[in-house]
Amino acid sequence: MSDSGRKRKVRGTKIRSDREQKETRNVAEETSAETAAKIGDRMSRSDDAPSPDVGGEPFVETDEIARYRERVQRWLAAEEPVHLVGPSGCGKTALALEVARNRDRPVVWMNGDADLDTEDLVGAYAGKESYTERDGFVSDVVKKKEVVRDRWVDNPLTVAVREGATLVYNEFSRSKPAANNVLLSVFEEGVLELPGQRGEDRQVEAHPDFRTILTSNSAEYAGVHEPQDALLDRLVAVHLGRYSPETETEIVAAHTELPRERVETVVEAMCELREDDEIPVPVSIRATITAAKGLDAFPDDESLGDLCADVLAAHATTTDDAASLRDQITDLL
Repeated sequence: MSDSGRKRKVRGTKIRSDREQKETRNVAEETSAETAAKIGDRMSRSDDAPSPDVGGEPFVETDEIARYRERVQRWLAAEEPVHLVGPSGCGKTALALEVARNRDRPVVWMNGDADLDTEDLVGAYAGKESYTERDGFVSDVVKKKEVVRDRWVDNPLTVAVREGATLVYNEFSRSKPAANNVLLSVFEEGVLELPGQRGEDRQVEAHPDFRTILTSNSAEYAGVHEPQDALLDRLVAVHLGRYSPETETEIVAAHTELPRERVETVVEAMCELREDDEIPVPVSIRATITAAKGLDAFPDDESLGDLCADVLAAHATTTDDAASLRDQITDLL
């Protein structure tokens, strides 16, 4: 990427992005920008990105969802990283990918987890590479020298920063806070620090089109870490709640072959379970879609209560808990 394409004002240290050219060098590797672009293309083409839609159906948008989408788009246009927060199964990932795809920029996807560290975000040295230098400074005299050096491989964050992609960092709060410290300088100064790199390559200036959408469950969910305040101060948060029954009906209808009236029956039942304080497990839209698919797959005489109990019993920790949950659901429905 040439410097002429970078118009973003960096508030931190000025990054030297020029490369000393050696006209006689025959490098047996691609340049770092070309490598990053190819890695980014393999990792981040939106057609290859993991789809949040069950069954791969298209993104469903109602007026309610459109208001969330427009809000996220406006914050990205203001060059702010966006954090989508909400309960499991409320459509955070679907919304994040839809907004990212609509930016007409590459999409880099990554999933947070407890084992992820800084290298998994930015990259690391991976083996050796060699190239040959030819020195033709003296006429009719050619000198050759083989150089062997460590080979650096960019990981998702670095690819997105270099290439101006949209980074969708799904479930980022499942990663340990220390791993995400590298995001601080990116969001504040537009500069990515590569802790494992050496020399002037240790810092990467963010492409002006680089944007980030992070998603995470609410803090009360198991396996979720509380992000550091310094990072939260550099994000804007859009909290997603439960959608209205009308929106949920549209989403479920797009994912099943059920007639409309049967979809409405399933949605009504699951909404009733969701609102009942005695039901001790979360009732997500994802669970509603699964229940609707069950209603389509089982015989007509299958109890809707039994189907919903099968779906929600995945959250029960013991056989007794599952039996108790089933009794509660069938009594309620």
